[in-house]
Amino acid sequence: MGVLDIVPAGVLTGDNVRKLFEYAKANQFAIPAINVTSSSTANAVLEAARDIKAPIIIQVSQGGSAYFAGKGLPNDKQQASIAGAIAAAHHVRTVAKEYGVPVVLHSDHCAKKLLPWFDGMLKADEEYFKSHGEPLFSSHMLDLSEESKEENIQICVEYLKRLAPIGVWLEMEIGITGGEEDGVDNTGVDNAKLYTQPEDVWDVYEAFSKVTPNFSIAAAFGNVHGVYKPGNVKLHPELLNKHQLYAEQKLSKQKPLFLVFHGGSGSTKEEIKTAVENGVVKMNVDTDTQFAYLAGIRDFIQNKSGYLQTQVGNPEGADKPNKKYYDPRVWVREGEKTLVVRVKEACTDLGNTNRLFPRAI
Repeated sequence: MGVLDIVPAGVLTGDNVRKLFEYAKANQFAIPAINVTSSSTANAVLEAARDIKAPIIIQVSQGGSAYFAGKGLPNDKQQASIAGAIAAAHHVRTVAKEYGVPVVLHSDHCAKKLLPWFDGMLKADEEYFKSHGEPLFSSHMLDLSEESKEENIQICVEYLKRLAPIGVWLEMEIGITGGEEDGVDNTGVDNAKLYTQPEDVWDVYEAFSKVTPNFSIAAAFGNVHGVYKPGNVKLHPELLNKHQLYAEQKLSKQKPLFLVFHGGSGSTKEEIKTAVENGVVKMNVDTDTQFAYLAGIRDFIQNKSGYLQTQVGNPEGADKPNKKYYDPRVWVREGEKTLVVRVKEACTDLGNTNRLFPRAI
């Protein structure tokens, strides 16, 4: 049985999201979540997934959403981030089925100060549900890890009661991801907060499961946003097994938790493998894919510099036109190609290749 035997191609919502994650957990693989900032990057992610026959997660951050709408728009009330997230969602919905892969359409970290952005997306979900019987997005993330555990859980449950009836999955964070992303700076956080305790994860599970089974937990195990010199970040994905074992004892069910790996860029193959073995079904990859997108464009600009100085005139002659070099469809495409390669690498690391159809025995 392959993924397309249990869920359709295109954007997944409701129980189909859980079915995909259940299948991934049962078959010992995880799905990379790639942050996108434009239709170009979104299309490259879909292209990669299609080529290796894999489901994929496409996600937008608050800053990435604003960029999708346009940096010329004001964002003092999160209006650009709301508009950009909605625009990205409609774009992905429009083209995803054409690529023939299942897609989880997700919004990334939303801290307490960014809740107006979350509220805007949720409003769009509810309006889309009225017309189509499903939400616009597959899932959203609330990152209230900077608040107390009690407030974190309380606010998440309040939102979960709105999300569950319309079929939106919720990802939450308990424990802090270090580093800096989208204006949330955790570079100086107490090291102890980078490692979540099993009792805290259980408190989340117990509260959320009373509302819906459709949620995942980003439990910290030393995760840091970005890429750093080897040895500077101490990841301990083996700790995730303690969360599963603690919940197993309470529920008499093997690996009951859907876990998320934040800060996947720069991680070793062994760290990724251990995380997947312990129930991680989603791993965020942003920093590495940003660099990959740049690499193709950078190399093209450097290699074709002599053709990019003027509209007419290049190393082949003073009257030779350069349009075929400076056309954005040419040099932007080079970035898409290198991004495709990096997304495929992330999928391979997570065991997420050739998953759409039954595998030959």
